[in-house]
Order: sequence, then structure tokens, then C-alpha cells
Amino acid sequence: MTISPNECKTDKKPNQRKIADIAIGQKVLRKEAEALLAAANNLDEDFSNALKVLKSARGRIVVTGMGKSGHIAAKIAATMASLGTPSQYVNAAEASHGDLGMITEDDVVLALSNSGNTSELTCIANFTQIRKIPLIAIISKTNSMLGRVADIVLTLGKIEEACPLGLAPTSSSTVMLALGDSLAVALSDQSDFSEADFNSLHPGGHLGRRFIRAGDLMHKGDSIPLVHKAESMTQALLEITTKSFGCAGILDDNGSLIGIITDGDLRRHMDKNLLAHLAHEIMTPRPRTITNEMLASQALEMMNELKITSLFVIGDNQKPSGIIHIHDLLRTGLDT
Repeated sequence: MTISPNECKTDKKPNQRKIADIAIGQKVLRKEAEALLAAANNLDEDFSNALKVLKSARGRIVVTGMGKSGHIAAKIAATMASLGTPSQYVNAAEASHGDLGMITEDDVVLALSNSGNTSELTCIANFTQIRKIPLIAIISKTNSMLGRVADIVLTLGKIEEACPLGLAPTSSSTVMLALGDSLAVALSDQSDFSEADFNSLHPGGHLGRRFIRAGDLMHKGDSIPLVHKAESMTQALLEITTKSFGCAGILDDNGSLIGIITDGDLRRHMDKNLLAHLAHEIMTPRPRTITNEMLASQALEMMNELKITSLFVIGDNQKPSGIIHIHDLLRTGLDT
């Protein structure tokens, strides 16, 4: 299914142009999806063998390529590193000008080339042979320079490019990227890479915010609005007002949280001689709480679901160790 250059002409009415644009986009996506499906069906024991070699690396996985394959190689190296496999990208064009020094005998080289005959990769291939460094190639043609010298070959197979001319790397680079992702994910799975490990490697940006813990944001010590169950409502009101959380936690004789008084509780009891009561007579028992290990994103989700603005953070024996307000969560940039 080749996309004709004629389909890219613009001498059509606006509505026809939109329809034609969508049709081309769909053809490209379908063609690349078909290439991915074919690659998945053709995956064989060489994939497992490649994983074994990559896993055995005492150093790093060095991913390299030129042109579009080079861009894909850089992304694969970044994905591997992101998922716990030490990796780096080496520009094949710079390798012969000193960057071969980035590659050590403890590394494994993963070389990407659709044709397998990229001239800039020759020096890297020779270097791996001289230094006895394992070389894995992702290529389309096994009867090529890389195909002949690589220890393991992952074949893309015959792929029809999605560009109108059938020349620009489109379907082939998509399969190359997906195959690299497959290696990265499989290596991560073998290493029992956990959510905590992922968090430690992604402290910044949107991903980092997703792994902030409630304990990192909570207010502690004297900032927590707390009163004993036998305190008067006058004292409870004072605590609610001065701490500015719109609530107060109620403690038993052991210091455990047994209830909460919120603005809503005050409104519901306003006509019942409120100040004549003790805190435990007005409180709502068994309030919803969280632990300091809960993700801030989960705490925000709970607040939205319950339509509340604060949550007490509890430790051992239901004793409060902090309180977190919805504004604390929103200031981190978490999505509502």
C-alpha cells in the first residue's frame, strides 16, 4: 500500500482537502501499525539472546546510529536509562574522531541501521571486534556489513515505508524505536525495576510530581490543628480559627485521632447551643486519613472524590503526624 505523491496535491476544495488530509494520515498510521504487528509476529529467540547479552554488560549499553536511526538510538538509550539500565548514546559520525573512547570493554554496543551498511558505523563495528565488545545490530538486511560482524542480529525484515516516495525512514524507524522500547522494558522487567526506583530517577518535571509523597508536603508539629476530646467547643473553635485549615482533629487520651470537627459540623450544630458542648459531642467520628507514604496525587484524588479540602496524616496507633491541605497539593502542579 504505497501512498501516491498525487494525494499530497492541494488543488482541492477546503472540505475535500480535509478529507484527503485525514485519509493520508490514516494510511500512514495503518501502514506503520501493520509494520509493528509484523515485527511482533516475527520476534524470535534472537530477541531473548540479545536480552541475555545486554543484561550481562558490566558497563553500559552503548546505542549508536546515523541519521534517523541516530535519533532513534538516542531515544532508546534515554529510555533504557530511564528504566534502570545504564545506557548512553554515541554519535556514529563522531566515533572516528575520538568518541570511540566512550566505549569500554565492559560495555555492549547496540547499533541501528536500516540498511546495515552505514559507513559511519564501520569504525564502531571494527572497534568492537578488536576489543571483543559484544555487538548487537538492529537492521533490515542480514547480508550487510553489520549483519556479517554482529554477534546478534535483530532483523526488521522487509518494511514498506509510509512516505509517498517510499524512501524516507518512517515505518522502519517506527519499528526500530518499538524494538528498542521492547528491549528496554524487558531489561527493566528482568531487573525487578520498581515504582520507587523509577521515582528516584525522575525527581523533576511532571513525572517527578506524580511521585511526591504526602509526607513531603504535610504540615507538622504545632501547625496541626488538634484538641482533646474533652476540650470545650470554645477551644476547638479557637484551634480551627488560628490554624486556618477549616478543621480540627479530635484526640483521645492516648493521642490517637478519633474524630474531626469541620466548618460543616459547626454549621450543622449552630442552633444547638454550640459553645456549651465538648469537642467529642460535635465531632464526626472516624475521619478519612492518609499515611505519609501515600502519593500526593492519590491524596488529591481522594480529596476531590470526598469533596474535602484537608486530610490528616497518621502514623502508628492512629496518631496524627501531620495535615495536608488541597492548596499544598495544587501548588506542586498536580492536575485536579
